[in-house]
Amino acid sequence: MSNGDQERDEELTVVHVVRHGEVENPTGVLYGRLPGYHLSELGRRMAERVAEHLAPRDVTYVVASPLERAQETATPIAKAHGLDLGTDARLIEAENVFQGKTFGIGDGALRRPANWKHVVNPFKPSWGEPYVDQVVRMKGAIDAARDRARGHEAVVVSHQLPIWILRSYVERRRLWHDPRKRQCTLASLTTFTYRGDKIVSVGYTEPARDLVPAHLLAGAKPVKGQGKAYGA
Repeated sequence: MSNGDQERDEELTVVHVVRHGEVENPTGVLYGRLPGYHLSELGRRMAERVAEHLAPRDVTYVVASPLERAQETATPIAKAHGLDLGTDARLIEAENVFQGKTFGIGDGALRRPANWKHVVNPFKPSWGEPYVDQVVRMKGAIDAARDRARGHEAVVVSHQLPIWILRSYVERRRLWHDPRKRQCTLASLTTFTYRGDKIVSVGYTEPARDLVPAHLLAGAKPVKGQGKAYGA
Protein backbone atom coordinates (compact mmCIF):
# COMPACT_ATOMS: atom_id res chain seq x y z
CA MET A 1 0.00 0.00 0.00
CA SER A 2 1.32 3.44 -0.93
CA ASN A 3 1.51 6.29 1.57
CA GLY A 4 -1.31 8.02 -0.28
CA ASP A 5 -3.57 4.96 0.05
CA GLN A 6 -2.71 4.66 3.73
CA GLU A 7 -3.61 8.32 4.34
CA ARG A 8 -6.90 7.86 2.48
CA ASP A 9 -7.81 4.85 4.64
CA GLU A 10 -7.34 6.99 7.74
CA GLU A 11 -9.69 9.77 6.62
CA LEU A 12 -12.63 10.60 8.82
CA THR A 13 -16.01 10.70 7.07
CA VAL A 14 -19.23 11.68 8.82
CA VAL A 15 -22.70 10.48 7.80
CA HIS A 16 -25.66 12.22 9.45
CA VAL A 17 -28.81 10.09 9.25
CA VAL A 18 -31.82 12.38 9.66
CA ARG A 19 -35.36 11.36 10.49
CA HIS A 20 -37.89 13.41 8.51
CA GLY A 21 -40.07 16.10 10.08
CA GLU A 22 -43.69 15.94 11.18
CA VAL A 23 -46.16 14.66 8.57
CA GLU A 24 -49.65 15.97 7.75
CA ASN A 25 -51.72 12.99 8.93
CA PRO A 26 -55.17 14.17 10.10
CA THR A 27 -56.66 10.67 10.28
CA GLY A 28 -53.81 9.30 12.41
CA VAL A 29 -52.99 6.25 10.29
CA LEU A 30 -49.69 4.42 10.18
CA TYR A 31 -48.81 5.66 6.69
CA GLY A 32 -45.71 3.49 6.15
CA ARG A 33 -44.77 3.40 2.47
CA LEU A 34 -48.03 4.91 1.22
CA PRO A 35 -47.56 7.80 -1.24
CA GLY A 36 -49.03 11.24 -0.73
CA TYR A 37 -47.98 11.90 2.86
CA HIS A 38 -46.20 15.27 2.94
CA LEU A 39 -44.64 17.34 5.70
CA SER A 40 -47.00 19.47 7.75
CA GLU A 41 -46.32 23.17 8.22
CA LEU A 42 -44.56 22.25 11.47
CA GLY A 43 -42.62 19.55 9.65
CA ARG A 44 -41.35 22.09 7.14
CA ARG A 45 -40.16 24.26 10.02
CA MET A 46 -38.34 21.24 11.43
CA ALA A 47 -36.66 20.64 8.07
CA GLU A 48 -35.52 24.25 7.90
CA ARG A 49 -34.16 23.98 11.44
CA VAL A 50 -32.11 20.92 10.51
CA ALA A 51 -30.82 22.72 7.41
CA GLU A 52 -29.72 25.66 9.58
CA HIS A 53 -28.06 23.28 12.04
CA LEU A 54 -26.09 21.58 9.25
CA ALA A 55 -25.29 24.72 7.24
CA PRO A 56 -21.81 25.21 8.77
CA ARG A 57 -20.88 21.57 8.26
CA ASP A 58 -18.69 20.21 5.45
CA VAL A 59 -21.58 18.46 3.68
CA THR A 60 -20.82 17.32 0.13
CA TYR A 61 -23.60 14.78 -0.49
CA VAL A 62 -27.31 14.66 0.43
CA VAL A 63 -29.57 11.68 -0.27
CA ALA A 64 -33.05 10.69 0.86
CA SER A 65 -35.68 7.96 0.88
CA PRO A 66 -38.02 8.22 -2.13
CA LEU A 67 -41.03 8.98 0.11
CA GLU A 68 -42.30 12.56 -0.03
CA ARG A 69 -41.72 13.38 3.63
CA ALA A 70 -38.06 12.40 3.40
CA GLN A 71 -37.52 14.25 0.12
CA GLU A 72 -39.12 17.39 1.56
CA THR A 73 -36.96 17.20 4.69
CA ALA A 74 -33.79 16.78 2.63
CA THR A 75 -34.53 19.55 0.11
CA PRO A 76 -33.58 22.58 2.29
CA ILE A 77 -30.46 20.75 3.48
CA ALA A 78 -29.28 20.16 -0.07
CA LYS A 79 -30.18 23.72 -1.06
CA ALA A 80 -28.18 25.17 1.83
CA HIS A 81 -25.07 23.48 0.47
CA GLY A 82 -25.76 24.04 -3.22
CA LEU A 83 -26.11 20.31 -3.85
CA ASP A 84 -28.40 18.17 -5.97
CA LEU A 85 -30.57 15.84 -3.89
CA GLY A 86 -30.03 12.13 -4.45
CA THR A 87 -32.54 9.31 -3.88
CA ASP A 88 -31.77 5.85 -2.53
CA ALA A 89 -34.62 3.31 -2.32
CA ARG A 90 -32.74 1.46 0.44
CA LEU A 91 -33.62 4.32 2.81
CA ILE A 92 -37.37 3.75 2.55
CA GLU A 93 -39.64 3.11 5.55
CA ALA A 94 -39.95 -0.46 6.84
CA GLU A 95 -42.71 -2.56 5.29
CA ASN A 96 -45.65 -3.04 7.69
CA VAL A 97 -48.92 -4.99 7.36
CA PHE A 98 -50.71 -2.33 9.42
CA GLN A 99 -49.95 0.34 6.83
CA GLY A 100 -52.98 2.54 6.24
CA LYS A 101 -54.61 1.57 9.54
CA THR A 102 -54.89 3.38 12.84
CA PHE A 103 -52.63 2.07 15.57
CA GLY A 104 -53.58 4.14 18.63
CA ILE A 105 -54.11 2.98 22.19
CA GLY A 106 -57.54 1.33 22.50
CA ASP A 107 -58.79 2.47 19.09
CA GLY A 108 -56.47 0.87 16.57
CA ALA A 109 -55.88 -2.24 14.49
CA LEU A 110 -54.97 -4.46 17.46
CA ARG A 111 -58.56 -4.41 18.67
CA ARG A 112 -59.45 -6.67 15.74
CA PRO A 113 -58.81 -10.42 16.35
CA ALA A 114 -58.05 -10.90 12.63
CA ASN A 115 -54.87 -8.84 13.10
CA TRP A 116 -53.53 -10.73 16.11
CA LYS A 117 -51.78 -13.29 13.89
CA HIS A 118 -49.45 -10.51 12.75
CA VAL A 119 -48.02 -9.85 16.22
CA VAL A 120 -47.09 -13.39 17.29
CA ASN A 121 -43.34 -12.87 16.88
CA PRO A 122 -41.95 -9.48 17.97
CA PHE A 123 -38.38 -10.74 17.51
CA LYS A 124 -38.60 -10.94 13.70
CA PRO A 125 -41.00 -8.94 13.59
CA SER A 126 -43.98 -10.91 12.27
CA TRP A 127 -45.92 -7.77 11.23
CA GLY A 128 -43.43 -6.46 8.71
CA GLU A 129 -39.98 -6.33 7.17
CA PRO A 130 -37.47 -8.45 9.13
CA TYR A 131 -35.07 -6.39 11.24
CA VAL A 132 -32.07 -8.08 9.64
CA ASP A 133 -33.24 -7.02 6.17
CA GLN A 134 -33.50 -3.43 7.37
CA VAL A 135 -29.93 -3.57 8.69
CA VAL A 136 -28.61 -4.86 5.37
CA ARG A 137 -30.22 -2.19 3.21
CA MET A 138 -29.61 0.71 5.62
CA LYS A 139 -25.96 -0.20 6.17
CA GLY A 140 -25.52 -0.45 2.40
CA ALA A 141 -27.07 2.99 1.96
CA ILE A 142 -24.94 4.78 4.54
CA ASP A 143 -21.79 3.04 3.32
CA ALA A 144 -22.62 4.30 -0.17
CA ALA A 145 -23.07 7.81 1.22
CA ARG A 146 -19.73 7.50 2.98
CA ASP A 147 -18.10 6.61 -0.32
CA ARG A 148 -19.64 9.65 -2.01
CA ALA A 149 -18.40 11.99 0.73
CA ARG A 150 -14.97 10.55 1.59
CA GLY A 151 -13.13 12.90 3.91
CA HIS A 152 -16.21 15.15 4.23
CA GLU A 153 -19.78 14.78 5.49
CA ALA A 154 -22.97 13.30 4.02
CA VAL A 155 -26.60 13.70 5.02
CA VAL A 156 -29.01 10.80 4.64
CA VAL A 157 -32.76 11.25 5.29
CA SER A 158 -34.78 8.20 6.27
CA HIS A 159 -37.41 6.97 8.74
CA GLN A 160 -37.55 6.17 12.44
CA LEU A 161 -37.59 2.37 12.54
CA PRO A 162 -34.87 1.72 9.94
CA ILE A 163 -32.65 4.37 11.57
CA TRP A 164 -33.12 2.89 15.04
CA ILE A 165 -32.50 -0.68 13.84
CA LEU A 166 -29.32 0.45 12.07
CA ARG A 167 -28.07 2.20 15.20
CA SER A 168 -28.96 -0.81 17.37
CA TYR A 169 -26.95 -3.06 15.07
CA VAL A 170 -23.92 -0.76 15.03
CA GLU A 171 -24.02 -0.41 18.83
CA ARG A 172 -24.45 -4.19 19.19
CA ARG A 173 -27.84 -4.15 20.85
CA ARG A 174 -30.61 -6.64 20.21
CA LEU A 175 -32.80 -5.61 17.29
CA TRP A 176 -36.18 -6.28 18.89
CA HIS A 177 -37.20 -3.52 21.25
CA ASP A 178 -39.94 -1.41 22.84
CA PRO A 179 -40.96 1.18 20.18
CA ARG A 180 -41.67 3.75 22.90
CA LYS A 181 -37.99 3.80 23.83
CA ARG A 182 -36.48 4.54 20.42
CA GLN A 183 -34.11 7.50 20.59
CA CYS A 184 -35.00 8.82 17.16
CA THR A 185 -37.42 11.70 17.41
CA LEU A 186 -38.71 13.78 14.50
CA ALA A 187 -35.97 15.75 12.66
CA SER A 188 -33.24 14.16 14.80
CA LEU A 189 -29.72 13.32 13.63
CA THR A 190 -28.07 9.97 14.27
CA THR A 191 -24.46 10.56 13.26
CA PHE A 192 -22.01 7.83 12.23
CA THR A 193 -18.32 8.70 12.06
CA TYR A 194 -16.10 6.50 9.91
CA ARG A 195 -12.35 6.12 9.98
CA GLY A 196 -11.68 4.65 6.58
CA ASP A 197 -14.43 2.07 6.11
CA LYS A 198 -15.05 1.41 9.81
CA ILE A 199 -17.64 3.16 12.00
CA VAL A 200 -15.78 4.42 15.06
CA SER A 201 -18.47 6.43 16.85
CA VAL A 202 -22.20 7.14 16.92
CA GLY A 203 -23.75 10.44 18.05
CA TYR A 204 -27.29 11.75 18.45
CA THR A 205 -28.70 15.29 18.39
CA GLU A 206 -32.16 16.88 18.23
CA PRO A 207 -31.81 20.35 16.65
CA ALA A 208 -35.61 20.75 16.40
CA ARG A 209 -36.52 19.28 19.79
CA ASP A 210 -38.41 22.39 20.89
CA LEU A 211 -40.71 22.00 17.88
CA VAL A 212 -41.59 18.35 18.53
CA PRO A 213 -44.97 17.69 20.23
CA ALA A 214 -44.39 16.29 23.72
CA HIS A 215 -46.23 13.02 23.06
CA LEU A 216 -43.85 12.24 20.16
CA LEU A 217 -40.61 12.56 22.13
CA ALA A 218 -38.69 9.40 23.00
CA GLY A 219 -40.09 7.74 26.12
CA ALA A 220 -43.35 9.71 26.10
CA LYS A 221 -46.42 7.88 27.33
CA PRO A 222 -48.93 7.01 24.59
CA VAL A 223 -52.00 9.22 24.56
CA LYS A 224 -55.36 7.86 23.45
CA GLY A 225 -56.44 9.49 20.22
CA GLN A 226 -53.01 10.83 19.32
CA GLY A 227 -52.29 7.92 16.96
CA LYS A 228 -48.57 7.84 17.52
CA ALA A 229 -47.20 6.24 14.34
CA TYR A 230 -44.16 4.27 15.43
CA GLY A 231 -41.56 3.85 12.72
CA ALA A 232 -42.99 6.65 10.59
